[in-house]
Amino acid sequence: MDIAGYLASIFIGVALGLIGGGGSILTVPVLVYLFSIDAGLATAYSLFIVGTTSVVGSFSYFKKGLVNIKTAVVFGIPSIISVFLTRAYIVPAIPQEIFSIGNFTVTKSILLMLLFAVLMIFASYSMIKKDKPVTEETPQKQKFNYPLILVEGTVVGILTGLVGAGGGFLIIPALVLLSKLPMKEAVGTSLVIIAAKSLIGFFGESGDTIIDWIFLSKVIAFAIVGIFIGMALSKRINGAKLKPAFGWFVLVMGIYIIIKETLLS
Repeated sequence: MDIAGYLASIFIGVALGLIGGGGSILTVPVLVYLFSIDAGLATAYSLFIVGTTSVVGSFSYFKKGLVNIKTAVVFGIPSIISVFLTRAYIVPAIPQEIFSIGNFTVTKSILLMLLFAVLMIFASYSMIKKDKPVTEETPQKQKFNYPLILVEGTVVGILTGLVGAGGGFLIIPALVLLSKLPMKEAVGTSLVIIAAKSLIGFFGESGDTIIDWIFLSKVIAFAIVGIFIGMALSKRINGAKLKPAFGWFVLVMGIYIIIKETLLS
């Protein structure tokens, strides 16, 4: 199973390098089901893996000038604050056993995995739906809808803190709609935001959490190898055409997690 886990880690990186995101949504299921790590710890590990791989993935966008620093700061601040507070206070406060229905007990691990599965299903929709035909993007004067950015950034930060996923499928549309960024610039900027909030959220982790740094380094190394494979493949394969297929895979995984955690546990 460990070998399968490391191969899946490469696939996470390939998805990021090939389609510009989405791979991080698989990190927690890989850690929980292939490496047999507790869901709570898996969400912490995922933050570090997602943050580190996003840093690597954002380099090519930086070089092409496709990262808007001002937007990253404006959107990132509420997101970073909320993810830090979520990891430091909300996650540790969730009881190990939440409630019972008959013989079925909803534990902290089950709750986190169910939340994650719902997030996967929402993420899969954003990948499967057909994007509008790309027209010539005319530069727009950037305007910030601060109240909505504050709300969106806070919600994304709380979700990231709870389930350990980057939330690019929420951030990218928000940057396009609320900050008037072109799509490619929104993708590059979102990677920077994801990197910052994920890593800061990880380091806001409760001091009781014991981190296996050797294991974490191995997973990250395989994921980074996958990123470079994905970037090389992206020169030959149109990642946009593969995105719906990956979305269907994420949808099936989300449904599987719900069934496994409720009916098969």
